[in-house]
This record gives sequence, C-alpha cells and structure tokens, in this order.
Amino acid sequence: MQTLLAEYLPILIFLGIATALSAVIVIASYFIAPQRPEAEKLSAYECGFDAFDDSRGQFDVRFYLVAILFIIFDLEVAFLFPWAVSLGDIGMFGFWSMMLFLGVLTIGFIYEWKKGALEWE
Repeated sequence: MQTLLAEYLPILIFLGIATALSAVIVIASYFIAPQRPEAEKLSAYECGFDAFDDSRGQFDVRFYLVAILFIIFDLEVAFLFPWAVSLGDIGMFGFWSMMLFLGVLTIGFIYEWKKGALEWE
C-alpha cells in the first residue's frame, strides 16, 4: 500500500493543483470581468435578423445518422491507407481480411441506403 501511494502521490498532487488553479481562475474571472454586456453583444446575429426559434430546439435524427455514417466510412479510409502501404508484407491473409472488412461495410451501406436513411424529404 505504501509503494502504491508513493507511485500515485505526484499524480494526486498534480490533480489537486490543477483543480484548485482552475477554480481560482473561474472565480477570479467572475469578479474581474465586467458583467454588463454591450448593445452589440445583445443585438441580432451577423445575418441581420433575430433567431427564428429557441436555439435548444430538437434536431432531426437524420443529422446524427449521417454523422455516424460519415465517421464509419471515414474510419474505413483510415484503415485502407496503412493496409495499402503494407500490402506486400501482410500477404494473402491481409488481402482477404481487408476484402471481408470492405464487404461488411458495403453490405451495411447498401442496407442503410435501402432503408432510406440517406434520403431527405
């Protein structure tokens, strides 16, 4: 127990100092900074008119779905580059593993397309 505490004591000290310093900075900014916004800050956006609705309105689920699909296919490209660079070293097993990976992604993409997840009304 003693050696465990000795190993983690610098980390605990660092976390304590970081927490205390961040609290001091937040409290100091509340007292030092002016709390009276100017008319420019309270005026309409740069487009020249006020917002139509509350900014906390609900988003359509399709935005999230498109974002998730983008992340999936972006990661596919991130896997393809190192695979292509090392293709000579990994042999046929690496080739067919990537073909299986691409096949699963293609089937998933076709499924999403058939379900209408990419269509906007």
